[in-house]
Amino acid sequence: MASDSAAFPRPSDPPAAEARPHAFTVRGRQLSDDYAWLKAANWQAVLKDPAALPEDIAAYLRAENAYAEAVLADDAALRKALVAEMRGRIREDDSGVPEPDGPFAYYTRHREGGQHPLVCRRKRSAARPPGAPDDLGDAAAEEILIDGDREGEGLAFFEIAAAVHADDHGRLAWSVDTKGSELYTIRVRDLVTGADLDDRVEATSGEAIWAGDGQSFWYVAVDANHRPAKVMRHRVGTAQESDETVYVERDAGFFVHIGETQSGAYLAVTASDHETAEVHLLDRHDPAAALTVVQPREPLLIYSVEHRGDDLYILTNADGAEDFKIVTAPRATPGRAQWRDLVPHRAGVMIRHLHPIADHLVRLEIENARPRIVVRDLGTGAEHAVAFAEEAYSLGLQPGHAFDTATIRFVYSSMTTPAETWDYDCVTRERTLRKRQTVPSGHDPAAYVTRRLFATAPDGAEVPISLLHRRDCPIDGTAPLLLYGYGSYGTLMPAGFRTNLLSLVDRGFVYAIAHVRGGTEKGWRWYLDGKREKKPNTFSDFVACAQALIGAGYTAPKRIVAHGGSAGGMLMGAVANLAPELFAGIVADVPFVDVLNTMLDGDLPLTPPEWPEWGNPAESEAAFETILSYSPYDNVAAKDYPAILALGGLTDPRVTYWEPAKWVAKLRATMTGGGPVLLRINMEAGHGGAAGRFDRLEEVGLIYGFALRAVGRA
Repeated sequence: MASDSAAFPRPSDPPAAEARPHAFTVRGRQLSDDYAWLKAANWQAVLKDPAALPEDIAAYLRAENAYAEAVLADDAALRKALVAEMRGRIREDDSGVPEPDGPFAYYTRHREGGQHPLVCRRKRSAARPPGAPDDLGDAAAEEILIDGDREGEGLAFFEIAAAVHADDHGRLAWSVDTKGSELYTIRVRDLVTGADLDDRVEATSGEAIWAGDGQSFWYVAVDANHRPAKVMRHRVGTAQESDETVYVERDAGFFVHIGETQSGAYLAVTASDHETAEVHLLDRHDPAAALTVVQPREPLLIYSVEHRGDDLYILTNADGAEDFKIVTAPRATPGRAQWRDLVPHRAGVMIRHLHPIADHLVRLEIENARPRIVVRDLGTGAEHAVAFAEEAYSLGLQPGHAFDTATIRFVYSSMTTPAETWDYDCVTRERTLRKRQTVPSGHDPAAYVTRRLFATAPDGAEVPISLLHRRDCPIDGTAPLLLYGYGSYGTLMPAGFRTNLLSLVDRGFVYAIAHVRGGTEKGWRWYLDGKREKKPNTFSDFVACAQALIGAGYTAPKRIVAHGGSAGGMLMGAVANLAPELFAGIVADVPFVDVLNTMLDGDLPLTPPEWPEWGNPAESEAAFETILSYSPYDNVAAKDYPAILALGGLTDPRVTYWEPAKWVAKLRATMTGGGPVLLRINMEAGHGGAAGRFDRLEEVGLIYGFALRAVGRA
């Protein structure tokens, strides 16, 4: 078997970042950071204009990019083949299923060869009965409302965040990011003329909700530190400077989001961190209405709100409902004293989503990493589940626009089954297949196997693993394996269908998802057992999954490539320090690896809201010691490391570019052997990488080419 270091050519010496010692003291502890200079002092300006990056930093990043490309140059043909394969599995003229809303059905689609989506609508039949779900519009009557390809032409980065039509269908508020920094500009398009109005609302989170009369909309303004902090109301035809302030969040640790209740009656303003929430409602159809709070914030109280008739339906963890319950409250007196249980708490069965429609309440819940949909008749209280047979699968609700309906829409897939979009009648229980994902180059589900395994963590916890491999893959320890993990913020990693993975699996890889603690695959406790002082469980769970897969014959040491992004990139940095001997390669995508320094910097965009997740090392000795014990950057040691590919984005406001840059510099200066350690910074994008759907394939091809090279399959 090829070793991790011998598999890669070394065309030249890698860049060596200058060590510029920076000493500082935290909680009486003397610390030093040789590469702190890679953080630009003007980072806020860089988010808005990448050209503002100081030249010494820019030169270093360019040198790193050139070195990574030189090391991977022999894989150019392989990467080209991978991209061609992955593109061949995409239906280029694909279209989403239209969502009915009154006289129109709205959807997005792509044209052949197009990078960006087209936002479209079709006229529906005037003869349809109210609430009829079946009329999805006349395809011949299509209107293209936003042509993403035309709007993004000539731009290095272009991403549409939202396109929201007014109730009268006459205007569209649409938001776009042209830097990758998630600073969105909202424009207003007249859907009669097809032209944009003069309105430009800058520096927003991208969200927009129309008032009922279509004359104004609400949005969230981003402050100087890139935090969504204010809800504003913009009246069409006026300057942004005259916009009305509706809500201001004073706590830097709380971010603000807006939404619309499924009923369409209310604007919902949510202020939250990772463990506390507060919701305010505002009548969308009353110009004089003011925000009213549902329940004032209480530490550790989480809730979200929906509306039906005179009642609110609230998903909450109140009263010890760790895995959440559903309560009702009168709209007129919505405070916690009025909350009454409708769907009681059941330990180990986590309710993830609440969706009311006219006569039914639909919820998405998960138990032991298996999701299901439950439908409740609000008249009788009777419930039934929408069932699925596979061992591991992904399931998601698509709320749509309709409220006065008995139909819901969901998307189902598994690691072997392409995505299927279904409409489901809650009364007749009939399913109507609206779309099945097609793979133009062909796909035979029977040629693949998906399984659910469990690994035993050091403390005895059973960690789920979702597996995919070809049916003819030898299970004798010889196969290479890509092991993916995340494990933060309660995020669930779905075991869904991803066409790109087939390029690895068809080359003999086993693909596995380690559902480690820090997610909610096994309920809220699974999340709590992977945060703050228990964060190390996330890392030991991942190592346990790797060891279990080796023990079961799916792979062997030095045949595993680990992959994770963002907080999952922190996981990659941690396991590189903990168990480098297990891995042939590690891909750390926009990795949160400089945890201690970031959590000490309260000016960074995400730091105050992150303290509930990781702890505040400036205020807590215990948090300081815990973070220092695992922070990947701070725990780089003189040892052999596997091959590492670190990816970042220059305009990323979530995981700033200097985190992977500093980590790579320190690894190179400290490690005793192994590698190579490669850094690639996208100088024209942010956290999500390239925005165009085919441009993204180039980045995936880079990762897969690296993985194949690391195990000697290139």
